[in-house]
Amino acid sequence: MTNIRVGMGYDVHQLEEGRDFWMGGIKLPATKGAVGHSDADVLIHAICDALLGAANMRDIGFHFQNTDNRWKGMDSKFFLKEVTRMIAEKGWKVGNVDCTICLEKPKIGPHIDAMKQAMAPLMNVTEEEIAIKATTTEKLGYVGREEGVNASAVVLIYK
Repeated sequence: MTNIRVGMGYDVHQLEEGRDFWMGGIKLPATKGAVGHSDADVLIHAICDALLGAANMRDIGFHFQNTDNRWKGMDSKFFLKEVTRMIAEKGWKVGNVDCTICLEKPKIGPHIDAMKQAMAPLMNVTEEEIAIKATTTEKLGYVGREEGVNASAVVLIYK
């Protein structure tokens, strides 16, 4: 029998004028960017939490604390590659990743292929194993007011 597990991750960041906006390992054209200790890539952070959760290895904040200056301004692709290495040390491989980004703007659709290209090699999967969807909140709540962004991810890992 193949050993399989699923994990779920979620992350949210505030948006602020004049910041770079990183999503799925690429810089998006935007007037607002996410606020965080690292580059605040909400999608990668959600995927990392899903992978760590599936492997029963706590969460991204446990391994990469936002009080540690080593991670200040860090490219989140580093975290994704490192988390993939960490779960591989326990014998796990990534099967697939399914993500949803919740954001009013910019529109995510035109950037999905580039995000997949950026993240797939970090997780040792093909682009076909990564699904990225986007939605809005129809102008409701902090997302609708363009004050923040969130992302959720579900992953399957196997031995």
